[in-house]
Amino acid sequence: MSGPEGSIRGMLALNLKRVRSRRGLSISELSRRSKIGKATLSQLESGAGNPTIETVFSLSRVLEVPISDLLDAQQPTGLRVVRARDVEALSGEGIDLRPLRRIESGQAVFEVYDQQVRAGERRDSLGHVGIEHTVVQAGRLAVTVDGHEVELEAGDYVGFDATLPHSYAAPEGTVRSVLLLQYRSDQRLDAGSPHQVPGEGAPCGE
Repeated sequence: MSGPEGSIRGMLALNLKRVRSRRGLSISELSRRSKIGKATLSQLESGAGNPTIETVFSLSRVLEVPISDLLDAQQPTGLRVVRARDVEALSGEGIDLRPLRRIESGQAVFEVYDQQVRAGERRDSLGHVGIEHTVVQAGRLAVTVDGHEVELEAGDYVGFDATLPHSYAAPEGTVRSVLLLQYRSDQRLDAGSPHQVPGEGAPCGE
């Protein structure tokens, strides 16, 4: 994950071209499928771009890889302490994510994030790979999944299939939560040979 060892921008630059090549996609084809401009993708691969949450989640979905395959996945051993001040935030519409840890256990891969939804704002997602788990730490969080809305308070949990369209909103003030993204180990890029990218019917863009 991103952290003191390297910025999110640098990690994405190192990994995006590798993942795209393994999927057999040109920049033009990836641009068409993800609805991200070719110039933007070229900047991201050169390390000159400024990736947002929407961009990274869209690339994760179109390339069918966990987010951490794009943002680095070093496996620490022993004790690891992650200081909030040392972790670069991945920001987007209404939300800031700080990647804290990637955990692999058996057939499951987990990514742990510190998530902050900004006061009065909302973030919409068309969906992405994995299962999403959220535990609210502070504030009131409105969560909509495939048209079904729930409100969560501190200590509450919600989990859902992340491929479904979903959104987070903070109607009454800033919300802090822990976000856990869960994948099957066979969804990792390095778990097997390259496979086909979603076809024309797959929604594109985060």
